[in-house]
Amino acid sequence: MPIAVDIDVMLARRKMSVGELADRVGITPANLAVLKNGRAKAVRFATLAALCEVLECQPGDLLRWEAETPQANDVPFQDHGVLDTP
Repeated sequence: MPIAVDIDVMLARRKMSVGELADRVGITPANLAVLKNGRAKAVRFATLAALCEVLECQPGDLLRWEAETPQANDVPFQDHGVLDTP
């Protein structure tokens, strides 16, 4: 996934448990686990703002973009002209 979630890093820095963060943000521990494990399809700005407020950080401390590395099967076809006729 091109968006990496670093909630674990901030939890460790703040010496806070997942349960405490979930309680203070107002979401279930299960939903927080989905988010922190990178399985969430989306995050509401209100949730992101609450996470930043509780963890005293910026959104960029929690989320970062990573380029996807192409897989061998993802290489586009390249025509080398071997079968071209003059």
